Amino acid sequence: MSIKDMSRDDLELLSNKDITNLLLEEKGKQSTTELFQKIIELLDLPKSTFDQKIGDFYTSLTTDKRFILLEDGTWDLRSRHTSDRVIQVEEEDEEEEEIEEEEEEEIEEDFDSTLNDEDDIDDGDDDLKDLVVLDEDDMEVEQ
Repeated sequence: MSIKDMSRDDLELLSNKDITNLLLEEKGKQSTTELFQKIIELLDLPKSTFDQKIGDFYTSLTTDKRFILLEDGTWDLRSRHTSDRVIQVEEEDEEEEEIEEEEEEEIEEDFDSTLNDEDDIDDGDDDLKDLVVLDEDDMEVEQ
């Protein structure tokens, strides 16, 4: 059933999001302003409703998974848009993960090779040979 064929009473039973869904199914992508103005016209609401409720309408569209905001600022049905972009991003992430894993393996190999050289191992005894422990009585306190 077309939205033009629906009575005002039938339209009043639908939410703004449901009417938006019908409008987008029939006419394709539209801006927030175009969609809300058509809803106001269909429901014979006062023109002041536009200024008072446009923010709420926009918020309701952003939270509804049926709609997608396109780069040009228009809304369309999410079902019309493929997830190619998401797939490309996931593929890039997988490539980055492989590169990171290779880099980690190289770092581990470098670290392991330095541990195998016994000459490079510092046992820390040299750092402590000059250390002196003093009691509080032995310390001179300036007053």
